[in-house]
Amino acid sequence: MVHRIIEWSLRNRYIVLIMVAGLFVWGAFSVKNNPIDAIPDLSENQVIVFTEWMGRGPQLIEDQVTYPLVTNLQGLPRIKYVRGTSMFGMSFIYVIFEDDVDVYWARERVLERLSTISRNLPTGVSPQLGPDGTGVGHILWYTLDAPGMDLGEQRALQDWYIKFGLQNVKGVSEIASFGGFQKQYQITLDPNKLLYYKLSVNNVISAVRSNNNETGGSKFELSDIGYVIKTSGYLNSIEEIQNIPLKTDNGIAVRVADIASVQMTGETRLGIFDQNGEGERVGGIVVMRYGENADEVIDNVKAKMLEVAKGFPEGVKFDIVYDRGELINQSISSIKTTLIEEMIVVSLIVIIFLFHWRSAFSIVIQIPITIAISFILLNAFGISSNIMSLTGIALAIGVIVDNGIIMSENAYKHLADRYAHWQQEQKNKTEL
Repeated sequence: MVHRIIEWSLRNRYIVLIMVAGLFVWGAFSVKNNPIDAIPDLSENQVIVFTEWMGRGPQLIEDQVTYPLVTNLQGLPRIKYVRGTSMFGMSFIYVIFEDDVDVYWARERVLERLSTISRNLPTGVSPQLGPDGTGVGHILWYTLDAPGMDLGEQRALQDWYIKFGLQNVKGVSEIASFGGFQKQYQITLDPNKLLYYKLSVNNVISAVRSNNNETGGSKFELSDIGYVIKTSGYLNSIEEIQNIPLKTDNGIAVRVADIASVQMTGETRLGIFDQNGEGERVGGIVVMRYGENADEVIDNVKAKMLEVAKGFPEGVKFDIVYDRGELINQSISSIKTTLIEEMIVVSLIVIIFLFHWRSAFSIVIQIPITIAISFILLNAFGISSNIMSLTGIALAIGVIVDNGIIMSENAYKHLADRYAHWQQEQKNKTEL
């Protein structure tokens, strides 16, 4: 069979050259379209369900949130298993699907099931899906270098400006904020004053909630002009919260300020983010969407960061602390260097030992053609260019070169023997 292929190739050289040229062009096109990443995605095909119920202990979270969710999600089609984790105020459910299941199909099935489970959960508990990213989706970390700005203002800048700007980048699933303080109004009640005025905590909560609201009225027409009537009642300052009335005692209104202290502070934190021992920082994590090109997404995010930075206060700038793009560039540079070095070494060895440049050229030309064809197969099987796949290609180059040298040397030796035999025959005929 092999002899027939070789014979056919020799008889149809131009057809073979056209086929090889077509495969090389196809391979070069596949190289440009192949997604590039540094780390191979070996994570499981999973959908994360996150539920928050602050102030409750792990055991209560386990009994009333995690257990009902796990038992109901186990009946989904094409799942392998369901894992549940409970902690203070939070519950995480990991639904692991089969490897060949489309991740967005899986998210739809989980979302459909959650719509029927939610009514069995405690009041105010609302499960939500995690980002459509993978375990290796953290492609870029950044912090804010903002001297003179307090941590609360930095976190507000991150949550209400930077996050919304970077989330619009194609391929970004989520911008996860970390560090700093999330500003909030805190009302610290005095138990003795509550007892004196015969008030409960629920009375205070109801009064604050009802006074922090905006309602719409009707449409009022006057002189053929329509006016929309509405009331604006959102709380905007500490003083407005302090002046909220709770009840009337002997004709005197009891306000929030009479039974509690109100202050602007940050949400309770379980940890801090320190950078290089220089103090706390506020920043974000860019999570890439499933199946995207990491190198392209990183470049787009960096371009968007330059645009977002134009709206920063004076002296504030981005500080990138982790960039997978550097590792990606190093991986690509390594395969390019290996390719060039091996082509040079092979050419020198063949020329020195065989002293035949055509043999060297026939070996060297196999390397770029074979690599280009390998990227066609990578795209066909959905494999990205990462450390493992590029390392495999680099190792395969050695095998290609060894085979080329052996075949060229073998062919050269047989041709030389045949030529020597032909010369001997010609010499013998001349003598005769």
